[in-house]
Amino acid sequence: MAKKSDKNKIKNSEKPTEQIKKKPPKIFYLILLLIPVTFFVILEFALRIFNYGFNNDQWIEATAGKLILNPELARRYFYTTNSLPYSNQEVFDAIKKENSFRVFILGESSAAGFPYAPLGSFSRYISTRLELLYPKSKIEVINLGITAVNSYTIRDLVDGVIDQNPDLIIIYTGHNEYYGALGVASTESFGGSRFFVNLNLYLSNFKTYELLRDVLRKVSEMLSDNKNAASDETLMARMVKEQFIPYNSDIYREGLAQFEGNMREVLERIKDAGVPVLLSTLTSNLKDQYPFVSLESKDHPKASEVFEQARLKYIEQNFSEAKQLFIRAKELDALRFRAPEKINEMIKSFGKEFNYFVVDIDSAFNASSPGGIVGNNLMVEHLHPTLNGYKFMGKLFFEAMKKKNFLPKTSPVPVDEMKQDSLTNKFFKFSRLDSVLANYRITALKNDWPFISRDRRKPLSEILPRKDFIDSIAYECIEGKLNWEELHRKAAQWYLSNNQFDKFKEQMDILIAQFPVIVEYYDFLSNQLLKKQRYQEAHYYLKQRYDLKPDAFSSKWLGIINLSWGNYDRSIELMTESLRYNSGDDQVLYNLAGAYIAKEDYTKALDYIRKCLLINPQFPGAKDVENQLKAALKIK
Repeated sequence: MAKKSDKNKIKNSEKPTEQIKKKPPKIFYLILLLIPVTFFVILEFALRIFNYGFNNDQWIEATAGKLILNPELARRYFYTTNSLPYSNQEVFDAIKKENSFRVFILGESSAAGFPYAPLGSFSRYISTRLELLYPKSKIEVINLGITAVNSYTIRDLVDGVIDQNPDLIIIYTGHNEYYGALGVASTESFGGSRFFVNLNLYLSNFKTYELLRDVLRKVSEMLSDNKNAASDETLMARMVKEQFIPYNSDIYREGLAQFEGNMREVLERIKDAGVPVLLSTLTSNLKDQYPFVSLESKDHPKASEVFEQARLKYIEQNFSEAKQLFIRAKELDALRFRAPEKINEMIKSFGKEFNYFVVDIDSAFNASSPGGIVGNNLMVEHLHPTLNGYKFMGKLFFEAMKKKNFLPKTSPVPVDEMKQDSLTNKFFKFSRLDSVLANYRITALKNDWPFISRDRRKPLSEILPRKDFIDSIAYECIEGKLNWEELHRKAAQWYLSNNQFDKFKEQMDILIAQFPVIVEYYDFLSNQLLKKQRYQEAHYYLKQRYDLKPDAFSSKWLGIINLSWGNYDRSIELMTESLRYNSGDDQVLYNLAGAYIAKEDYTKALDYIRKCLLINPQFPGAKDVENQLKAALKIK
């Protein structure tokens, strides 16, 4: 028995040793997780260090102490569009002043003032009227309207707006829910899921995501058979992916849900911040805009048929029924550039829910139109107001601001209501050049789909008449050869060269209004006014320049003008300051001597006239003044 047991032991010992499998330690899984995380963190850091891509900041510095909406920000919403739209580029103080009254405008092209942007927007009416009534307040009306965006952009911008301590936010938006950037039927769409679109906007803050997006876009362009498509089309034509959106269809309802969800979040954030808001109903061309697309449907008549019925009722002066039919035709138009009536219903509902005042622009426009139906009397095409229409909108918003006491805290100038409106229109900056440019923009827009078929488009050179220099440079702007600023500079210089000084001054006023931080514009205009001996006007611009950034030129001429007005102490202060910037200005030294003579301080006067002669012994009249002062002081 013992021998058998020994054999078994030997057999067992001959079996291969079985290895016990141990689970890897938890740190192993942590390292596996950290490797890709670390890679992307390092990649993100490197991309930021080397400034990859575009600047994602909402605000950038326009000049020292002044902010502006980042013009590159539109890249967050437009991925495939090369020619990006941008806002009216209005500056405001980085640190809000105590006497500042700050209003932000949020919206799309109608908020921006197309085709009259940047000067013809309703925000310019508001700012002009506020500046006239409240001269002791620093008025800042910042228009952030951007063409071809929608509620996604409003939602994306609103937190940054709240951070800037606004006294009021005005929102006019809703027409672009389908075809605006990221909209459910847009070429820039991510689909109907708000979650994924807003997630995409959040991820756009990261350079790694931007890199991935750029790579995918390049690959897509390489594989595309349509590389040059739409390069010369209008932005309106390029933004449409789904041309047919039947009334009450799934995609129709998705657009409404998109607006409702985004705007609810926008208003909740503003409400939490305690910022006053003015909402507004949307208006559009009912009477004179034929439906873009009419679809056959068993449930609804064709939009074109309803529109023709509306026309007949209008001719019969049955305006009430005509209006309902025009609205119905707009609702059935399957190309949804005009907001459905449901959007206005939502806006009014939001007003009640959040206790925000709703300015009923739509009702006011109808009430001011023949037969009570908006048409070409206040619209230039399907939904953008005329210049008078924009001014009317500004007036309506201002009246709402007054009603709700959303106004500066300083005392207003006592002017009656009618006079206020009259003065606002008088000082509203808009020139013939701006009118020509706006007309060209509209003509170019209507020279493309959906206003005409794509095969009927004509070269712009054939449809934009050019009768004089102003027409020709406006045409260059439309062609992209001049930007807006260059256009107005060129016009100003032409008027000056052709001895049309008042028109030159008008263009310079426009440039200063649009770019109030560019000191060279104040210098150039005030210098031309000084040459014309228009000292009162020159003083106005010199003072603005001096308040922005004092220098030798502005302090010198403010001092000389004050000397001529008999303000001797102030003139001495200013000219002494000018010498700190430029101690070798013989004209300043001569005039300082004159100021001290007026104060009968002949010793100081002699000191300055000697300094003047030391720099320029031939300065006209200086030697005579020195001799007179020596005689007065009995100096040989």
